[in-house]
Amino acid sequence: MYSHLSGGRVNIQLLQEAAVREFVEILDRCEGTKAIIWDESLGGPVGLVARYTFLKEHHVTKMYPLRPEAWTDIDVKNIIFITRPNQTLMDYIANNIHEEERKRKVSRKEYFLYFLPKKSFLCEKRLQIKGVHGSLSYIGEFRCEFFPFDSDLLSMELKDAYKELYLEGDTSCLHQSACALVALQKLYGRIPKVYGIGSYAHRVWEITKALTEENGHAMTNEKGVIDQMLILDRSTDLMSVLATQLTYEGLIDEIYGINNTTVNLPAEKFNTGEGLSTDRNTEKSQFILNSKEQLYTELRDKNFNAVGAVLSRMAKSIRSRANEKHGEKTIQELKKFVESLPHIKSNEQSLATHTTIAELVQDVISSHAFLDVLGCEQEFILCSDVDKPNSFIEDMIAKEAPLASVLRLICMQSIAGSGLKPKILDYYKRELVQVYGLKTLLTLGNLEKAGLLRQQTGSRTYHVLRKTLNLTAETPEEVSPKDITYVHSIYAPLSVRIVEQHLKPNGWQLLTEKLSSLPGPTFEDFQASPSLSSRRGSFTSELSQSDIPRVIVVFFIGGCTFAEISALRFLAQQDENNVEFVICTTKLINKNSFLDSFIEN
Repeated sequence: MYSHLSGGRVNIQLLQEAAVREFVEILDRCEGTKAIIWDESLGGPVGLVARYTFLKEHHVTKMYPLRPEAWTDIDVKNIIFITRPNQTLMDYIANNIHEEERKRKVSRKEYFLYFLPKKSFLCEKRLQIKGVHGSLSYIGEFRCEFFPFDSDLLSMELKDAYKELYLEGDTSCLHQSACALVALQKLYGRIPKVYGIGSYAHRVWEITKALTEENGHAMTNEKGVIDQMLILDRSTDLMSVLATQLTYEGLIDEIYGINNTTVNLPAEKFNTGEGLSTDRNTEKSQFILNSKEQLYTELRDKNFNAVGAVLSRMAKSIRSRANEKHGEKTIQELKKFVESLPHIKSNEQSLATHTTIAELVQDVISSHAFLDVLGCEQEFILCSDVDKPNSFIEDMIAKEAPLASVLRLICMQSIAGSGLKPKILDYYKRELVQVYGLKTLLTLGNLEKAGLLRQQTGSRTYHVLRKTLNLTAETPEEVSPKDITYVHSIYAPLSVRIVEQHLKPNGWQLLTEKLSSLPGPTFEDFQASPSLSSRRGSFTSELSQSDIPRVIVVFFIGGCTFAEISALRFLAQQDENNVEFVICTTKLINKNSFLDSFIEN
């Protein structure tokens, strides 16, 4: 069921199996029937490590989302709460327990609480204040720091890490990120060489080192399968989050939203039986999108303009197989053909599904509205007319276009110009408040705190980096790309260009000079094995097997997009790079989910 996780040199299935073992311990701690009440943000991600059939085998009869109102008629012996450490959620748990105890003067139920990934003293204190701490038979931890999305992709699924850091000053996600890196090294071995850019990336690494020292007895001193790690602070590259993704997977995510590898699409567009399930109430069909499906693996990282050719080629291949003449075949050949029929059937189903999805995406991206917005943002990416009010943005405001769409373009103009001239910024603010109301000022304040909107300063950071790191292409190469610019048609994500430059000889030293204008420090560190630290040449001996592909972890603090993931996979496919990536992130994000976290409703 999880075989697709073991495709690379770093076997991600080991991480999934470790999470399952943790989960089994939790479920087997209490005997009899069980109901799980989830923190809503965890139901989907935990589904990536354990399917519902697994839960049924361990006597879980019901599952509910954790909500303010108590659930009624939970007819089981044990209730297990699984939640992130959050004070508001502690109030919800207290409401549920109080309601159960009010209904039954002598409650026969047992309550268990598990924090994911770590216990919180403040949360336990909150439960004491609410008078339910003593009702809990056990309080423990579900140590699942990373959720496995694919054979090269791990996400912590921390919903608002960037917002918490920049708006709320809450740095708990940095500690959680460090814990995740310690867990990764416990499982896969010590990572000898570490690089990073950005102040929060640096803090994550400092906390990781401190935790590693504390956990010295539990850590392996041997170098593992991972050679290097690159930690990237999202704040160093905000343009790549706001730019429209033009890969197949990126567009599906931006238009329909991919959550925990599943997407919900209009049911009427698909034949009955297509998809994982169909919800009659919402009229949506659900599909799983991961590398288990061969066609999706081929399509997902391509620019959308290259998708049609792949679908057409597969349709021809299926047609030629179906039209084969079987009269002159031997018994063995016929037997082989019969054995391949289920595979052909599955390919036909896959082709039908992705042809329909491609049509749905095509309908959106061929519209004038989409193309006009794309044209405007590409002007900003090329640093064209960033120092004056943009007429397209003015028209959007006059037509009362969705606020998020307008703000995204203003933020892109601000990033491209390293800020907006004070007159232009004030003009945009006046126009926005006049059309969208006073509450827009709160949202604008959030965007300024987050570094997405600001007054222009002397240095032109983006303009300089666009030239020195070749971030833009004059002519798009979308169908047979030779460069990572294809993921946004004409723009290479700065984050991935940094990784690409780092792969070159002396790459990090040369990069450090070029990136001096970016916020926060660049750093590099070497974790020597105690047994090697006394021997000369230990550094090179651990890193010198040049014929084997290097394995590099790229960890995004603050989220990453599917376009960035596609660009990294493209680099890994180039023979001269001799590299395999494991991509880790606090959350998979897109321009919509990222901006929505700053908009005050």
